[in-house]
Amino acid sequence: MTTLDIDFVRAQFPAFEQENLRGWAFFENAGGSYACGQVIDRLSRYYRETKVQPYGPYPAAKRAGEEMDSARTRLAGLLNVETDELSFGPSTSQNTYVLANAFRTSLKDGDEIIVTNQDHEANSGVWRRLASDAVTVKEWQVDPQTGSLDLADLDNLLSDRTKLVTMPHCSNIVAEINDVASVAKMAHAVGALLVVDGVSFAPHGLPDITATGADIYLFSMYKTFGPHQGAMVVRNHVRDQLENQGHYFNADYSDKRFTPAGPDHAQISAVNGLVDYYETLYAHHFGDEAGLSEKARKMNALFAAHEKALTDQLLTWLRARNDLRILGPVTADNRAATIAIQTNRPALDIATELADHKIMAGASDFYAVRLLEGLNVPTDSGVLRLSFVHYTSKAEIDQLITALDQVL
Repeated sequence: MTTLDIDFVRAQFPAFEQENLRGWAFFENAGGSYACGQVIDRLSRYYRETKVQPYGPYPAAKRAGEEMDSARTRLAGLLNVETDELSFGPSTSQNTYVLANAFRTSLKDGDEIIVTNQDHEANSGVWRRLASDAVTVKEWQVDPQTGSLDLADLDNLLSDRTKLVTMPHCSNIVAEINDVASVAKMAHAVGALLVVDGVSFAPHGLPDITATGADIYLFSMYKTFGPHQGAMVVRNHVRDQLENQGHYFNADYSDKRFTPAGPDHAQISAVNGLVDYYETLYAHHFGDEAGLSEKARKMNALFAAHEKALTDQLLTWLRARNDLRILGPVTADNRAATIAIQTNRPALDIATELADHKIMAGASDFYAVRLLEGLNVPTDSGVLRLSFVHYTSKAEIDQLITALDQVL
């Protein structure tokens, strides 16, 4: 198939069959997506059949450990990285916090870190806290009108003292897809590492992390149709440079090095369900044999085309109005399907009225306070965020537009 079979896709998500959700259109996917049936089944089965300490000498424990190992290996395959480069933690916010602590002892007098004001605070605040008399933190600022990050501005900030550049793959408000591969080349040219927050990008297609050039890449499983876990890839050339954050006797285990607490066994096992989902869609749409990274690439292309068509429809309607401001790109090119708008009314009031029309939308600063300040958007009223993914249908976009027309 050359287009996404939306009916088949939606059939993989039990939420669409639930009576309490029937007729509701979900537009707060950037805050957390529906879980696919494969993940729910895996999680439920783990709790029923293998909820024991994994890796023990008895069958249930062996199977539990095998399923956890399988999840790590298979997800690494989708992401095109090595298995020992992938670890799981409670959330991306927690993972970046631990990661920043791991970097702390490797920073020396005169070192510099570059952060952006486009990021979610999880990939901003932790690095800013490393500033000291010895370490300088520089801010790569967005254009106050467009919210874009200009590579020329980054070039002016980089120096031979730069040790770390941190950035989002795309913002959870502006949603412009940043040129991560170019930033990686620029950072590596001065000997710096690149940390990428992919939380707002990954729901629109799991990335080929090797292709991005990122040294560290983080995203949230619960926003990519999976369990409530954070996934973190630390490339092998970086991992051993960083201080172990786990128990000292676990320093040689790559999956424990950046996980101070014990992992959630059941949720790690359930990550298999996300891979099952990709494989189910691939078999339905293409039917041939391919490696996991190739399956991800082809399915991501179908996701992107479907989302772009829906994004174009919504943006076209929004652009025709003169009573709102679209934050970020005003066309569907090079942006994710997350559209934030500013109006002259508090965003929560609008979201509350949309709920009367069975529209689930978000209203907040979405932990991107620095970005809103950089865009001159009052943080007390926030923005209305309309975020969707590949399981969103055209009928739901129509429902949203009809509701917005009445509410705005």
